[in-house]
Amino acid sequence: MNDSYREIMVKRNTPPADVVKKVGLIGGTVLFFVAGILVNPLLLLGGVAMIVACYFLLPGLDLEYEYLYVNGELDIDKIMAKQKRKKCATYQVEQMELLAPAGSHALDSYRGRRDIKVRDFTSLDPNVPCWVMVMNQEEKKELVKLELDPETVAEIRRLAPRKVVQ
Repeated sequence: MNDSYREIMVKRNTPPADVVKKVGLIGGTVLFFVAGILVNPLLLLGGVAMIVACYFLLPGLDLEYEYLYVNGELDIDKIMAKQKRKKCATYQVEQMELLAPAGSHALDSYRGRRDIKVRDFTSLDPNVPCWVMVMNQEEKKELVKLELDPETVAEIRRLAPRKVVQ
């Protein structure tokens, strides 16, 4: 059998904006409870609302991505706070137009275009090499940023050698 299976886990670094959101949510919750105790008990309702907001919003700020490559199909799942999994996308190698490293000149014709959707499934670490996949999805193009290992790139190259730029 010529089955290929690869699984890659990518832990996303927390951007500074998400750190500010976390501090704001937790600080607001504490502030509402302290003000509810010291100033007006009605403010405790705001504290309860902030706890509910923290419950729903904070897990979405701690992200991991799981790439699952099986026989020409790449599934990408988002794992929030190591508890909740959500399917982000599924890509077929047959629909791929190009796979190249992030700084490659092969991607120059796709940069800066407003009609192309960009999806980033990387760790946001500038020191980690990133690959960009150009996909034809439902009559539109997508640029998909990924952190693929050399074995996965070799498997994709085996299926579509003319579409992979090294």
